Amino acid sequence: METREHPHREAWSKGKLVGQKVPLKPKDIWAIRIHLQNVHAVRDLAMFNLAIDSKLRGCDLVGLRVRDVTHGSQLLSRAMVVQRKTQRVVQFELTEPTRTAVAAWIAKEGLKSEDFLFPSRLRNSPHVSTRQYARIVEHWVMAAGLDPSVYGTHSMRRTKATLIYKRTKNLRAVQLLLGHSKLESTVRYLGIKVDDALEISEQTEI
Repeated sequence: METREHPHREAWSKGKLVGQKVPLKPKDIWAIRIHLQNVHAVRDLAMFNLAIDSKLRGCDLVGLRVRDVTHGSQLLSRAMVVQRKTQRVVQFELTEPTRTAVAAWIAKEGLKSEDFLFPSRLRNSPHVSTRQYARIVEHWVMAAGLDPSVYGTHSMRRTKATLIYKRTKNLRAVQLLLGHSKLESTVRYLGIKVDDALEISEQTEI
């Protein structure tokens, strides 16, 4: 029987860093914010601040409508959305800088309550796609002098969650903020190692 040899295919991961995208450090957050302010990128500043505050997956962030973060003409200090992936409700805060940036963007574009918060500039897409969002994040990362192979859209989701965990060691709080159904998922997502767990245990006196 005649056999046909398959051409050798290189692994998709060859030459790439594989694994979870790392969260931004506070100095990186400020570097990106200052850059976006300096270049008057009103949409990107609103999107970046909201991505950090909301801790949403990219698909949920780009799918936000104006009504999700506003009440009348006022920006909400807390918002609530249903996650597409899990159908679980998740709540998030909008800090004052985020409310200011988002309000400026809504005013600039004249967006109405039912409009997508980040409408696409492409005709065949009602809002910025997850692929477009990934490219936007890449530009932010490069503007801060960071390696785009190490950071990505999940860096935005992980950043504030990681900072909250480091400051409080409260896994349950982070689980609620990320909308995870299982605590184990939060542990994996944050990349908590055994050493971290032991350190927490050592600091707990009985």
